[in-house]
Amino acid sequence: MSFIALIGAAAFRATPGALIEPLQEEFGWSTATIGFAVSVNLMLFGVTAPFAAALMERFGVRRVVACALTLVAIGSGLTVFMTTSWQLVLLWGVLVGLGTGSMALAFVATITGRWFVRHRGLVTGVLTAGGATGQLVFLPVVAALAESSGWRSASVLVTVAALAVVPLVLLFLREYPADLGVPPYGGDAVVPRPTATGGAAKRAVTALGAAARTRQFWYLAGGFAICGATTNGLVGTHFIPAAHDHGMPTTTAANLLALVGIFDIVGTILSGWLTDRVDSRVLLGAYYALRGGSLLVLPQLFGDSVHPSMLVFVIFYGLDWVATVPPTVALCREFFGVSAAVVFGWVFAAHQLGAAFAATAAGLARDHFGNYAPAWYVAGGLSITAAVLSMRVRGSKARPGGPGDPTGDLAAQRAGG
Repeated sequence: MSFIALIGAAAFRATPGALIEPLQEEFGWSTATIGFAVSVNLMLFGVTAPFAAALMERFGVRRVVACALTLVAIGSGLTVFMTTSWQLVLLWGVLVGLGTGSMALAFVATITGRWFVRHRGLVTGVLTAGGATGQLVFLPVVAALAESSGWRSASVLVTVAALAVVPLVLLFLREYPADLGVPPYGGDAVVPRPTATGGAAKRAVTALGAAARTRQFWYLAGGFAICGATTNGLVGTHFIPAAHDHGMPTTTAANLLALVGIFDIVGTILSGWLTDRVDSRVLLGAYYALRGGSLLVLPQLFGDSVHPSMLVFVIFYGLDWVATVPPTVALCREFFGVSAAVVFGWVFAAHQLGAAFAATAAGLARDHFGNYAPAWYVAGGLSITAAVLSMRVRGSKARPGGPGDPTGDLAAQRAGG
């Protein structure tokens, strides 16, 4: 059920990339204007995550996810009536951003922390791959609908899909293994449900304040900000219009981006398996360095049709797309103990702030230079910088409930202290 919710969140968030051209044709909005709406979406998608993780602990995963899906449906459905760009910012930027942000990767950290003791890296990879599946399933459909029936049909599809998942979440999603009378996978005993405590927002802010005093947090957040800029912000938002600039049909470009999603499933699951066996710092360093190299050659690969070299890029980039998530979650768990889900929410917020910046900056670059080439080159250089930051993540591990743990009082509560 968690996998289905993550599929929906990624699919709904990825939709604007396929609608840039249709919106420009109907309303005459610039790439930068639409990119700003996407930036707001990306920013809220990230900033919401740590608060959503805290709210899930306070009110339960089912309630938060059901409310989030409803918010996505409202935001997407009302776009069919919009006439000005500020309405796009409000509906697709704010409402859909808040909704999808509540089902973001902090949700993955919450589920793996509650339900698994063994193979956490692998499970994180599998759940994260749900995002790739959402992109895979939705992007070609949305692009085809926008081309044949108009972008409003695509928005209605998102609304219907989001509402369809709500009853499934309410009926089948369980909060803790104890609800079923079983221990977490790999555990020896049933772990009682912790007592819900108030102050979800306060806990999220407190965890940030404690984590921000460590260099590990800033290295992870800095690398993940670059990760967001080079994936969701740049490639996820602007790959389709960039390919269209070179004469490639929108539906063909959308299919290529969906193909990235196919290989992302393989890459992310493999990354999860490796995270259980290999130093996460080494994995992150390798992922970011290889991504940087691929982005530096991308401007030479675009054309009016799909050439073998572009397919090689799509396969390679797909394997690397969100392979960074399992080792990043593992490092948050290593350094921040029981606060890992909330702290990862803040690291993911940095990811989305980077994505938001890149979505707007790439649109401005396209409007100013007439092409996206400068954006690809800058992104390649930044990715190599992220590799360096990742290799510098060193230090002592957090001791649950101790001074290295931003919420030691919560650990004590859960232990019955």
